[in-house]
Amino acid sequence: MAHEFEQKERESNKAFAAFSIYLNLGPERSLATVAKELGKSGTLLGRWSAKYDWAARVQAHAAHLAMVERQATDAAIRQKSAEWMTRQVEHREEEWRVRSELIEAGREALRRWNASEKRCGSLEGITRMFELASKLGRLSSGLPTDHTVTTAHVELSLDMEWVEAMKKVYGEPEELKLIEAAASKEAK
Repeated sequence: MAHEFEQKERESNKAFAAFSIYLNLGPERSLATVAKELGKSGTLLGRWSAKYDWAARVQAHAAHLAMVERQATDAAIRQKSAEWMTRQVEHREEEWRVRSELIEAGREALRRWNASEKRCGSLEGITRMFELASKLGRLSSGLPTDHTVTTAHVELSLDMEWVEAMKKVYGEPEELKLIEAAASKEAK
């Protein structure tokens, strides 16, 4: 499929060569510059420009270049993304291998610790080995590695005018004991 900025079916080679020069001049393009470069009259170039719609062809060329640039950028981004995905998978696999080695080393250390009366090493060190193995296993398999507890302190203040207005509308609040007593009678 031919692009709009390529040579037209009935466009002469000379007219297309003039257009190509015009197109390649960039933002500073002018018919006068092309006429001077080719030794042609400005009138002739004006006719070619109008007949073969040079302005629209320049815009089509710019749009085409922008599209090609976007496609190249998208391809580069996809390539980099694929590379990083490969790195992540390799990293996760390595973490899993190290985790497995730590589990085995921890089991061996625990067996030796239990078998020896001299108790070389400590349970704390063995426990840290298992904790690290667990953390690596969770990281490599996408599980959370910690639990976060959020607490908040809330202070509440009531506008006394608002409280008084509510009392006028609803009356004085009943004692809590009376409400609890009434609820327990209804429950029976």
